[in-house]
Amino acid sequence: MKRFGLAGYPLGHSFSASYFNDKFRNLNLTECEYVNYPVREAADIRCLFENDIELNGLNVTIPFKTSVIRVIDVLDRSAEAAGAVNVVKPCRSAGRLTLKGFNTDIPGFRESLPSEYLSGGGLALVFGTGGASMAIDYVLNELGYSTMRVSREAGRGDLTYYLVTGELIRKTRIIVNTTPAGMYPDTDEKPPFNSELLTGSQFIYDLIYNPAETLFLKEGRMKGCKTMNGLTMLHLQADRAWGIWNDPAL
Repeated sequence: MKRFGLAGYPLGHSFSASYFNDKFRNLNLTECEYVNYPVREAADIRCLFENDIELNGLNVTIPFKTSVIRVIDVLDRSAEAAGAVNVVKPCRSAGRLTLKGFNTDIPGFRESLPSEYLSGGGLALVFGTGGASMAIDYVLNELGYSTMRVSREAGRGDLTYYLVTGELIRKTRIIVNTTPAGMYPDTDEKPPFNSELLTGSQFIYDLIYNPAETLFLKEGRMKGCKTMNGLTMLHLQADRAWGIWNDPAL
């Protein structure tokens, strides 16, 4: 059996297991399965590979995309650039385990963006300061955007939510939520941002895909903004992960 999976906590919101297991059935890959691994510490991710020689790859999600780097032996260029890992591939040789870390959030986000936002630059606000935010920030900077990361806590990002003014929003072209605020089952939550400041010209992107429309996206839509959830990005980065796990050259 070839086993793959998702490591993080919590995992009840994730569609990854159903996506991959459907993929395996459609491709008649009866020797493959995808399993959720709720873990409490980044070190547990290495233990999963040490204790299961049939584990051939992991996706990594909240809250371990940055802390998992401590247990990775080799970082891919994209993971090193973003400072975050969301795909881990084991290499076993002569009894030695080497873990390689990759970042598929970078191509997943870039390829999911509507074409009109792939050029032109402007100001982008990134809500959150975790591992996903680092990948998003990296992509937006590559595309020519000036970015500001917004945090609940002073000193963690470039500014707090309460310092986001109407004047700043009027200059903003894209807002990306990388936090879990509003994710199932806490669907009545959202980032502490005053959506009344939106002018309708902003593109609102929420990496959350469960629910399909978060409260944050709904408020943006009601203000006339173009909105998008993270489901397309999930599929794109999942397919990239599958390619990495099955590429003997990586």
